[in-house]
Amino acid sequence: MGTHVIKMPDIGEGIAEVELSQWHVKVGDMVVEDQVLADVMTDKAMVDIPSPVHGKVLALGGQPGEVMAVGSVLISIEVEGAGNVKESTQPVVAVKEAPVVASKVEAVVESKPMAAPRPAAVCQGPMVAREADERPLASPAVRKHALDLGIQLRLVRGSGPAGRVLHEDLEAYLAQGQSNASAPATAAYAQRNDEEQIPVIGMRRKIAQRMQDATQRAAHFSYVEEIDVTAVEELRAHLNEKHGATRGKLTLLPFLVRALVVALRDFPQINARYDDEAQVITRLGAVHVGVATQADIGLMVPVVRHAEARSLWDSAAEISRLATAARTGKASRDELSGSTITLTSLGALGGIVSTPVLNLPEVAIVGVNKIVERPMVVKGQIVIRKMMNLSSSFDHRVVDGMDAAQFIQAIRGLLEQPATLFVE
Repeated sequence: MGTHVIKMPDIGEGIAEVELSQWHVKVGDMVVEDQVLADVMTDKAMVDIPSPVHGKVLALGGQPGEVMAVGSVLISIEVEGAGNVKESTQPVVAVKEAPVVASKVEAVVESKPMAAPRPAAVCQGPMVAREADERPLASPAVRKHALDLGIQLRLVRGSGPAGRVLHEDLEAYLAQGQSNASAPATAAYAQRNDEEQIPVIGMRRKIAQRMQDATQRAAHFSYVEEIDVTAVEELRAHLNEKHGATRGKLTLLPFLVRALVVALRDFPQINARYDDEAQVITRLGAVHVGVATQADIGLMVPVVRHAEARSLWDSAAEISRLATAARTGKASRDELSGSTITLTSLGALGGIVSTPVLNLPEVAIVGVNKIVERPMVVKGQIVIRKMMNLSSSFDHRVVDGMDAAQFIQAIRGLLEQPATLFVE
């Protein structure tokens, strides 16, 4: 038997160090080739580290949240044969594993309200024997789902890699038992004194750093305008009815992307990046639209490249593809970088007004609020119209207030008269 050492790989782009986000294995586990051993976080994306060998985990080279240099020892595995290191120079000392702590659960953007928590579920089938303080592997979304269902995760058998609990495991657990309908009504009013400390690591740390940096460096100001989207919604419904089966369904986002593209022709100073250290503004002809997307690991911004050259359906397909890649953790670094302006939407949860934070080094972000039906006065008559606010933020170091207002008014005009989106 020998020892095979896996070092932190060079992920490229001149990255010298990465953050160890999560282990998928522990000391003593048997692993197979291509099994994911750990997740590491770069400045732009989460990256899986797979095993190149079969064997048994001897030692781990770091703890979640630790920043590790490229080339440092990540993990050592006992393998058949000689391995890749000499026995006399074991490079890794086994570390005591820290308990896996749930990341803070962020609001997941959906098209319907979040369901109210169910009563605690009681399982009548086989359960996993875990210690009371042991935390099973699970994503933040799975932990939130379990909380809503009233399920104790430590009792659920995980079917994912390294025993990771998946959404389907929660459903299987529920199928084995039934809700505890006879639970005393006073249980909801019982005092609680429990606490949970949540380390800010991985994607959550990167988001925190970027948001803090953006608010400290840029001179934010926001501008809100309401838009009558009745006509564009009627057009969208008509196109979906006529072409939805063959070309795919359209949401409002492709129309917003198109409106951005057309409006930016007259406002090139807004499709720009500002290097505040070099004191240089770069205006770009290409419109690379970042679409803020909520994933299990946090907020990600995949990029629809060259939106100026895409049709409605092409934009819709690319937005859908990128959102799926981001939510499943499969978006590449290239797909998560290079945007020139960002579009952010909370869908049905969008509220009335928001103040989005800039995605530096961009100088503008357009925030979409929810659509509501309201009585409006049109040509002296009170009619019901579909109304939506745009809550957008700009970097006042680069964008003047007048330019920002005129830019949003241009978008408003395009969406309220949607035929103008396609008139050249």
